[in-house]
Amino acid sequence: MLDAIRRFFESRLTAAAPDPEHRLQLATAALLLEVARADFDTHHVELAAVERAIGRTFRLSEAEVQELLRLAEDEVREATSDYAFTSLVNSGFDAADKIRLVELLWEVAYADGELDKHEEHLIRRIADLIYVPHREFIAAKLRVAERQGRGT
Repeated sequence: MLDAIRRFFESRLTAAAPDPEHRLQLATAALLLEVARADFDTHHVELAAVERAIGRTFRLSEAEVQELLRLAEDEVREATSDYAFTSLVNSGFDAADKIRLVELLWEVAYADGELDKHEEHLIRRIADLIYVPHREFIAAKLRVAERQGRGT
């Protein structure tokens, strides 16, 4: 049954984004959206942080960012776990890219001025699933907190 679920989501991601780079962009956008929604109160500043992160990371136009986020919203709504997203990150990102993704997740979590325990838990889980060592998880959190003038 788990294989059937995995195949379903992989086929959905492949259908939505046929190019491997686009699938990776979609997976990244989906994970960022998940963090924005983790505290059950999605703020416009969190969504703006997701948009900025996607645009900067993948050098996309505003129209491309909006289309990617629309597709990512659909994927997040249909997903039952983060496996399809994190498996694409694992196959497409090197260690430095994964650490940068964790930083982006922290940027979204801090965007509304409050770090919710659900956001922190989700980022920790994603970091574990993409094999980011705990020390790098903490270092990324501290770098983002310092850049944004926030305490941890």
